[in-house]
Amino acid sequence: MSTVMKKSFDNPDEVRAPDKAKVSVCDLGGIAAAKLVLQPGWSWETCVKPMVGGESCQAKHVGTVISGQMAAKHNNGTEQVFGPGDVYVIEPGHNGWVVGDEEVVAFEFNSTAAQTYAKTD
Repeated sequence: MSTVMKKSFDNPDEVRAPDKAKVSVCDLGGIAAAKLVLQPGWSWETCVKPMVGGESCQAKHVGTVISGQMAAKHNNGTEQVFGPGDVYVIEPGHNGWVVGDEEVVAFEFNSTAAQTYAKTD
């Protein structure tokens, strides 16, 4: 059966608020969409690693940056900075952080990050 679905990040299905971040998640029939708001000073290493352990983020991220700048450095040394209008794929095995003193707003779709980032259960 065909369908059209509509949800809003103003009324998400789930909100997670780890240190220096807010993640609003909408479930679109098995596809997770997330709005990430990351504050200056946020990094995976200092804000998420203490919650989940491990040496690097094991989520795959697929998204776009709306405002601010963030960086990711993969375990193999590849590093990239993302800013407004950039779309990205960041494979598992990386660290990420906010660049500068402006919050980052990004949207992620159908990624393990939207489904699992900072989820405690």
